[in-house]
Parts: sequence; structure tokens; C-alpha cells
Amino acid sequence: MARPASPERSRLARKLGRDAESCERAARAPVRELLGSSTASRLGFAFRDNLWAVNLMSKARQAALISCLRQSDLDPDPFNQFDRWFKLALESNLPEPTAMTLATADREGTPSARIVLLKAYDQGGFTFFTNFESQKGRELAGNPRAALVFYWPQLNRQIRIAGPVSKIAREESERYFETRPFESRVGAWASSQSQPIHSREELDNRMEELLRQYEGKEVPLPPYWGGFRLVPGWFEFWQSRPNRLHDRFRYTRLSEHTWKIERLSP
Repeated sequence: MARPASPERSRLARKLGRDAESCERAARAPVRELLGSSTASRLGFAFRDNLWAVNLMSKARQAALISCLRQSDLDPDPFNQFDRWFKLALESNLPEPTAMTLATADREGTPSARIVLLKAYDQGGFTFFTNFESQKGRELAGNPRAALVFYWPQLNRQIRIAGPVSKIAREESERYFETRPFESRVGAWASSQSQPIHSREELDNRMEELLRQYEGKEVPLPPYWGGFRLVPGWFEFWQSRPNRLHDRFRYTRLSEHTWKIERLSP
């Protein structure tokens, strides 16, 4: 005879559901039912009128409805799998779907991280651009390995990627630099990225001076500016699931075109 479910397990099942019928019921449930009245009270918001509450409601309902990620759903090639998820992020009109966390470390292993924008990707790797004399540029010169994280909360998905990093050809950097808006190209000359500056006025004056200098002219690529490409050694695809029991799959490179796929415990 089956043991009756505990009140706590029953409550969780009602909130998030464990099959299609209960998931659909959770999707129609009020915010307070999904999040719990005590959570709602602690937040101290008027749920009917507060925009943040609407965002919470959306996330709760998405969490209730999201489907399981199975290995059979994955492409054998992680670049193809990335392409599939990335295109969905683009099509979903997210605020910054190309934004990614770039984590680097200096020679001593001290880590640092910041948000940069993905500018290109293919089977060769993932490309971003920066000032080579910035903190990340100096760290990559001394310790040419990095990690990337894409996080799309509206889709309940995250992708982690790590591997060695190298500079791309200057000609490739020039082609990209030419596509940037005029002010952005001038700004690359105006800013000594990551270096201390006395005041905002100093930066603005330098920018105005350079805008006058390059007015009506081509802005050349600075010698200290260009692209890096990260070549993945592994990928991890993460998808949110109820109760923190998320789905995680890691691709590990075995050879140039061969990858091992493993499910990871959340």
C-alpha cells in the first residue's frame, strides 16, 4: 500500500505540479498561491499594482510550466545546441541576449568577471572585442584561459563555456571595427580602459577633441584594441526545474569533432 504523501510534498505538488495537468493548473494559479502568502507578505508589495510582482509571477509560472530537458533532446554537437538556444533567445526579444559574463584570472589565479557582448560564434569559437590594455586584456595576456556564462532568466536557461583564449587576426578586428558607430570608434581612442582617471570632464574633453579631429575622416583601429576568441573545452547547458532539481548536461571535448555528454547532478 502506497504511503500517503506528507503535507509538505502535497503542497509542493500543488504549487508546481508534477505532470501536465498540475503544471497547467499552476500556470493559472494566482501569484500568492504560487509564491506562498508568507513570501508575498515578506516582500511587502502590493501585488496587483507592482511591476516587480508581475515579473515574479511570470517567473513562477514559467518555472511551473517548463519541460524536462533530456539527453535525447540535445544535439550531439554543442555548437549546434548553443545555436538552437541562442536563436530562441534572439527571437524572444530579450533585453540583451548577446550579453555574457566573461571570467578571467591573473597569473596568481585571482579571478575577475564582467559583462561583455558576444559578437560572433562558429565552430572555431566565441568572439568578443576589448581594449588589450584593460584588466581583462592584461589578464588574458598572462593567463589565456577564460569562462563564459549566458543567462536568460526569462527562458530559465543558462550556458557555461570554458577554454583557451587567443587574439584574432588584426584584419578580422578591423572588419568588425569598421561596422561600429562613428562615436564608438572614436571612443576606443578616447578611453584608456581600466586606468584611473581624474574626472568625468577629462574623459568628455578628450572625446570632444577626438570627435573634432576625426570629423569627416576614417577612424583607424587602435593598436591596443581588437578581438579575442575562446575555443571551448567544455560546455554546460542548464535548464531550471522546480525545487532546485535543475537539468544540467556537460559536453566535454574528446577530439576536434567528438564530444562526451554527461548529465550532472543539480
